[in-house]
Amino acid sequence: INTVYPEARIQLCIVHMVRNSLRFVSWKDYKAVTRDLKAIYQAPTEDAGQHALEAFASAWDNRYPQISRSWQTNWANLATFFAYPADIRKVIYTTNAIESLNSVIRHAIKKRKVFPTDEAVKKVVWLAIQAASQKWTMPLRDWRMAMSRFIIEFGDRLDGHF
Repeated sequence: INTVYPEARIQLCIVHMVRNSLRFVSWKDYKAVTRDLKAIYQAPTEDAGQHALEAFASAWDNRYPQISRSWQTNWANLATFFAYPADIRKVIYTTNAIESLNSVIRHAIKKRKVFPTDEAVKKVVWLAIQAASQKWTMPLRDWRMAMSRFIIEFGDRLDGHF
């Protein structure tokens, strides 16, 4: 991604990270582990999140060392959203919208198997995106506030897109 888009900032999906972390947690530890994970990703700053991760590791590494190891390994791409104000964080902490769109595109491409030209692929992808955008009726929570912050943060990169 960074090769094609050198200014891109990658944010892994917090929801999926939490789900993967909880996959092997015993049901009796589930609430406590969930609470301690929440302290990491709801921290006000990256430093506070790092401290919460260290506290999590000291509390749970004896039972679930793979959880803190996974968060530490992926920290650079998990902590991206700490650089943004709360308005933007609410919108980018999960990648469900992107994953849904990718699923629609994959489905459209799989139907056809073979494309005569690169232009044909572009047209199928464009049509799939158009169809998905017409079906998308549920507004993103606090989108207007987030969009204002995106314009402040990335104004020059958003010119001509809105």
